[in-house]
Amino acid sequence: MAKSPEIGVTAPDFTLPSVALRDGTAQRADLTLSQQRGNPLVLVFYPGDETSVCTKQLCSYTSELQRFSDLGATVWAISPQDLDSHESFARKQRLGFPLLADTGRAVVRTYGIGLPGLGLRRSVFVIDADGILRWKHVALIGLTYPDATTIADHIPAHSMG
Repeated sequence: MAKSPEIGVTAPDFTLPSVALRDGTAQRADLTLSQQRGNPLVLVFYPGDETSVCTKQLCSYTSELQRFSDLGATVWAISPQDLDSHESFARKQRLGFPLLADTGRAVVRTYGIGLPGLGLRRSVFVIDADGILRWKHVALIGLTYPDATTIADHIPAHSMG
């Protein structure tokens, strides 16, 4: 299995289908990591829609979304469920960022966070405006996650505009 990318290297690129709610309308699009250059990105890998810890984690990030926006950062959340599951979850929890579907777990494998039989390790990666991995948190077991303040503290400052 691939190892998790090291701090200071270019984050492995990928394209995944996503769904995001905008004013109650679900917008589906393919998102490509390398096309996000120019702004920091917070990648959140979570095991599953509508599970207790995942719901708490993603709702906490939604409630702190302005903190990430103020730093120029975008948040993407990735799990193995399909877009229909993601849309339902996003609507029920009013999530404020795109949910990406890694149904084949290819990105999970690329980032070295797969767990045989369990899916994936709950993980957060902070990628700077140049696409370089600046910080990561990979949980041994998926019961804990870094809070928004911890993540925000690792988002590199960049010039807006």
